[in-house]
Amino acid sequence: MKRTRRTTLRVQPALAALAFAALGAVAGSVAAQAIEFRSAGGSTLVREQPSPEGHALFRLRPGTPVEVVVRQGGWVRVRDPEGGLAWIEASALNNRRTVIVTAERAIVRRQPQDAALPSFEATRQVVLELLQPAEAGWARVRHAEGFEGYVRASEVWGL
Repeated sequence: MKRTRRTTLRVQPALAALAFAALGAVAGSVAAQAIEFRSAGGSTLVREQPSPEGHALFRLRPGTPVEVVVRQGGWVRVRDPEGGLAWIEASALNNRRTVIVTAERAIVRRQPQDAALPSFEATRQVVLELLQPAEAGWARVRHAEGFEGYVRASEVWGL
C-alpha cells in the first residue's frame, strides 16, 4: 500500500489579513461603480451593431433615458427602458438626465410624501426631466410643460 504525504499550508496572520483586505478593496470598487444614464438628444436611430451599416432596429423618442453598458469607439451599447440592448452613436446622446414613467399612472406630488397634494399626473411612457436623484424613494422631476414635483422611484425607469 502506498502512503501519501499530507502537507499543511500555514498562513501567517498578517499575510492573511492583507489578502482579505485586497479582496475587500476589489469587491468594494466593483460595488461602488454607479450605473450611468444618458438621454436621446433627438430622434435617435438604434442599431444592432456598432456601425452605420448595422441593421436599424428602431428610433428612440427625444429625451428617452438609456443605460450606458459599454463604449466602443464612437458607439455606445445601451439598455433601453424595456430592457433591450442595442447600439447608438455616442454623439446622439446627451448628459441631460431623464426618467420614463413605467406605471400606468404616476401621481407626481408637491412634496415627497404619499399624503402631499398632487402636482400633476403622468401616464406610462411619458418622459420627465430628472431634477434631483431619488432619495427616500422619491425623485424630483419636471414635465415638458413646466410642472414640477416628486414621483415615486418605483414608478419610473432611469434612476
